[in-house]
Amino acid sequence: MSDSSSCPIPLSDRWRWGSRQAISFLMEQGVDNPDILTLGAGLVDSETLPVEEVGQLVADICSDPVEGRAALQYGSTPGSPRLRAALLKHLAALEGCTPEELGISANQMLLTTGSQQLLSLLCEVLFNPGDIAFVAAPTYFVFLGTLAGVGARAIPIRSDEHGMVIDDLDREIARLAEAGELHRVKLIYLVSDFENPSGICLSAERRQQALAVAQKWSRQQRILILEDAAYRELRYSGEPIPSIWGFDRDRQHVILAQTFSKSFSPGLRVGYGVVPADLAGPLADRKGNEDFGSAHFNQHLLARALESGVYHRHVARVRRAYTIKRDAMLAAADRYFSDIPGVEWVHPDGGLYVWMSLPTEIPTNFDSPLFKHATTAEQVMYVPGYLCYTGPIEERPRHQMRLSFGVLEPGLIDEAMKRLAIAVRKFVGT
Repeated sequence: MSDSSSCPIPLSDRWRWGSRQAISFLMEQGVDNPDILTLGAGLVDSETLPVEEVGQLVADICSDPVEGRAALQYGSTPGSPRLRAALLKHLAALEGCTPEELGISANQMLLTTGSQQLLSLLCEVLFNPGDIAFVAAPTYFVFLGTLAGVGARAIPIRSDEHGMVIDDLDREIARLAEAGELHRVKLIYLVSDFENPSGICLSAERRQQALAVAQKWSRQQRILILEDAAYRELRYSGEPIPSIWGFDRDRQHVILAQTFSKSFSPGLRVGYGVVPADLAGPLADRKGNEDFGSAHFNQHLLARALESGVYHRHVARVRRAYTIKRDAMLAAADRYFSDIPGVEWVHPDGGLYVWMSLPTEIPTNFDSPLFKHATTAEQVMYVPGYLCYTGPIEERPRHQMRLSFGVLEPGLIDEAMKRLAIAVRKFVGT
């Protein structure tokens, strides 16, 4: 009789494509190593979390037996009708119009376990292996892993201080059309406000250009834009820019993804998507295979927070707190890095990140001397910038880093930046 315990478990190609993602390592380091000052994991500031408000909301829900039982029962796959109705009003306020002027129904809203579940569902529904998504260079590295997990091809498009260069996008699609691959093009992924990792906002002109490019090349099938607006409500300076979704008057080409993880609480894990009407059913079908409904109680809680004004008051407090922390990081960058030759950084108007570039001869990747020295000798962590690019690792820029001001209080942000500068100086000119 053979020993079956020695036989390997045959895992799927999709596991292989999506394995060994960096996000789990970075999140674990941020949580499990309190002695390291982390400028890495994009966690929110624990001091800003609405503990008292959530406690009261829970008490209010549970004090009414009818509502309490409804909240604790299963919900529907698309999500709570009550929350979706509240979100129509919330989205209308963000778009500067009335709910009626949005031109959508609640049926085009899908509630998800954070916006990441929506990104995952979209990849499952849209992509066959070998299909194509365009991403900015750099972009949100977790989404690169999600694309890899379904065997999609992520094609990077150059970015500058105004976001993705849409003329380059247009030329790349034209090249693919000439090569007979236009039918493979499914999606353009854009983090429109305070992009993770760069902190840059896509300009209003380029938002309109991106939509025009998607419409222009929708010849063999509709090309969609996924507008990831996770940081939309975290603006600390400058004027808001209209969403790409808002420019899409027929609501056919743009998927809008938003979340309450950054603005209210990541522990509640509530996000939502606004999708073209003919995509809502396929997404709900796929979601039904996974959970047939995200956490229903949390959706009731968010609905109450929106209806009562608790959410909006909290977001105002969060903005004030993060403004102080962003300013602390930028001041520390000026204090400790301004005299180091070849070091540059973005000054974001919102979000949670500062993107820093070092001299090209100083690599920042996980196995680089700088990363090892920073994390061991100086006890400070950052996200290596090469994670935010696609393509062969040896061909990616390797001299950049993403710095988050979300976790630490202002005094520790200053100390962390000081430690990081000491680490960087060790390798300047070597």
